Formats: sequence, C-alpha cells, structure tokens
Amino acid sequence: MAQLAIARLAHLNPLRGNDMQHNTSAFWGGIFFSLAAGMMWGLVFVGPLMLPEYPAALHTFGRYLAFGVIALPLAFVDRAEIKRLSRADWLAALKLAAIGNVLYYLFLASAIQRAGGALPTMIIGTLPVVIAISANVLNHQRDGHFPWRKMAPPLVLILLGIACVNHVEWNALLQNPQADTGRYITGAVLAVGAVICWTWYPLKNADWLRGHPERNPRVWATAQGLATLPLALLGYTAYWLWSHITHGSIPMPLGPRPLEFIGLMMAIGLFASWLGTLCWNAASQRLPTALAGQLIVFETLAALGYAFLLRGQWPEPLMLAGIVLLVAGVMGGVRIKPA
Repeated sequence: MAQLAIARLAHLNPLRGNDMQHNTSAFWGGIFFSLAAGMMWGLVFVGPLMLPEYPAALHTFGRYLAFGVIALPLAFVDRAEIKRLSRADWLAALKLAAIGNVLYYLFLASAIQRAGGALPTMIIGTLPVVIAISANVLNHQRDGHFPWRKMAPPLVLILLGIACVNHVEWNALLQNPQADTGRYITGAVLAVGAVICWTWYPLKNADWLRGHPERNPRVWATAQGLATLPLALLGYTAYWLWSHITHGSIPMPLGPRPLEFIGLMMAIGLFASWLGTLCWNAASQRLPTALAGQLIVFETLAALGYAFLLRGQWPEPLMLAGIVLLVAGVMGGVRIKPA
C-alpha cells in the first residue's frame, strides 16, 4: 500500500517494478533533503537573536552578500553548467532571489527583532498548509488534487497551535512593563509578509525545477546565489549611505562587532542559503510541491529548538502544546494523498 501511494504521488505505473523501486528511492530521498533543508534554514532565526543590535537590513543584506560571495567559486567549478543557463533562466533566478531571498528575510529578520523568535517562527510554521493549499489550486494538474475536506483538519490543528503560542507570548508581553505592544503587532504583520513571499518562492522554484529535470539542483542553487549578489551589494551600499546621511547609531560598514558579524553571515550564507537551497531544490525535484511544502515543518521545529536553546529555557506547557498541535497538523497533512 505504501508503494502504491508513492506511485500515485508521482503518477507512475505501480505495476512497473523498476520504476517503483526508483520512485520509492526518490520519495525517501525527497524526505531526507527536506529534513536537511529545514535544519539548515532553522539557523536563519538565530542570527537576529545573536546580534540584536544589528538592524534587520544589515542581517538581510549581509547574509545574502555572503551567499553571493560563496557562490562565486562554486560557479567557477560548475562553469560549464552555468553557461547553459539562458537569459530566461537568469531572469527567473533573479526573481526568486529578490522575493524568496532578500524580501523574505528582510521581513523575517524585522519580525524577529520586533516580536522575538517564537511568534514569527510559529507564523512561518503555517507555510506547510499555506503552500499545500496554494499548490493544490495552482498545480493540481501536474501533482494531483488533494481533497479539501481532508485538508481542513490539519489546517485547524495548526491554527490552534498558533493560538496557543500567541496566548503565551501575549501574556508575557503584557506582564513586561517595558514591552512595546506596537512592536509585537508589527512583528506579527511582518511575519505574515514573510509567509506571502515564501509561499510564492517554492511554487515558482518547483515550476522551474520540474520544467528542467535535467538540470543539477546544486547549479540552480549557485545560480540563485549569483543572482542574489548584485541585489545584496546594492542594498548593503544603499543602507551604508543612508546610515551615513542620517548619522545612524551603527558604525558602518560592519557594525560594532565586525568579526562576529562576518563569521555569522558567512556561516548562515553557506549553510542556510547555499546548502539549504541545494537540499530544497533536490527535494522539489523528487516530491509534489504540496507535499514538499508541508515538510517545511522541519524548519519550524529546528528554529524553535534553536531559539529556546539560545534562551536557555524550556517552552511553557501551553506553548509546548501549541508546538505539538502544529506538528500534528502538518503530519496529518503529509498523510493526505492526492486524488
């Protein structure tokens, strides 16, 4: 039965033994790459918490400037494949870089600095269901249609999980006399903006990858890094000039802790940006978008684990219940098979 379900997911004939063995391997390979991508991407929630005095713009442009610099030698290694990319391919990479990388992380870093790590993480945690719904509407002819009545229970569980976390965070905010409720609400709104950006990204990224099955996912990750480099360089330069004109409090170009900033940006650029994108590309080539999108729960779990580890504390019971509801909702969504 499990092999038959896997065959239906990829629209292969379940009677062909060789195809079934290959497809089973591709399915579990996709699960593994999704897990690896989530573990890498969870690191992006740590940066703003480790360097809270750095504005979100520096976190964003610094991370993707590092991503672009790391992509340069990798592009030289894969220069033959890079040269095969057409003008349309580079335009697609630029769009993915601008919205899925720069704009997304600008929203996310700003949200984390305003609302802390837990709430933005849980709002981002809705991505599995949001992407599943979006893919179900847009990609049902390619990937199969997921029954709406079966998708409703997981969605309800996830919404209940977010409500539990919000309740805990909101009570903690109200009990803090120095807390700024306006910043907390703004952070939540920015996190929603990040969700919109990253709902668009995996759908368009999967469209390109599924339309070019012969292309190496590593090369496409490197191409996105190259496309990100001029955007990050332009953004970093613009912020530097704006800070100089307005006499900003952060010493430019590398801020008050330059060595820590460079080290953290390079680490996030390598692991979260390039390696995370590579793993996600590999998963997107192996799994339907609606299923791959739901597995972003691995990012949510990793980010929550990193955030509480950094805090040095265990989640409160209600927040822990919210995490359990979130995981249960997404795991329930993963079990749904397309018609």
